[in-house]
Amino acid sequence: MSAPLGPYRKAALTVSLLCRVYLGYVFIWAALYKIAEPHQFALSIATYDILPLELVNAMAMILPWIEIATGLTLIAGFWTRASALAICGMMIMFIVALSIALSNDLHMSCGCFASVEAEDEINALTLLRDFAWTAAGVFVLIADDGRWGTDGWLRRRKRERKTEGSAAESLG
Repeated sequence: MSAPLGPYRKAALTVSLLCRVYLGYVFIWAALYKIAEPHQFALSIATYDILPLELVNAMAMILPWIEIATGLTLIAGFWTRASALAICGMMIMFIVALSIALSNDLHMSCGCFASVEAEDEINALTLLRDFAWTAAGVFVLIADDGRWGTDGWLRRRKRERKTEGSAAESLG
């Protein structure tokens, strides 16, 4: 399915590719800290006071690996739209958590990229950053059909095999 961008298609694909690589990098970078410091990340999650404590450790162990997987698949252009949708879903979850924390006047770091001590306190700019990343994810979801990635390569290979099969059939 090709997005209805008409004469701007090539520019949209270029911007989308840049967004894919950037968002993939952001999610991988964020996940590396969380994987290296699961205890610190669990404390960050618990500080939001949204999840039941029984789920905090599970979230701290699972979420970074989801971030790594979606970051890698987004960069590779593999399951491009599904990866972009997953990124958007996570971003919405982060925005909701940040909004709750800000409305409750919690003074904390977001826990995204570094330990509580190393990161700046959450504020409206943190929320704005997450909205911008969500917008980039939505753009990829709408504009990118995976043409410049693994999805496109797989579609081309499938067409080539089908063409080869049709040619062999007509000869036989």
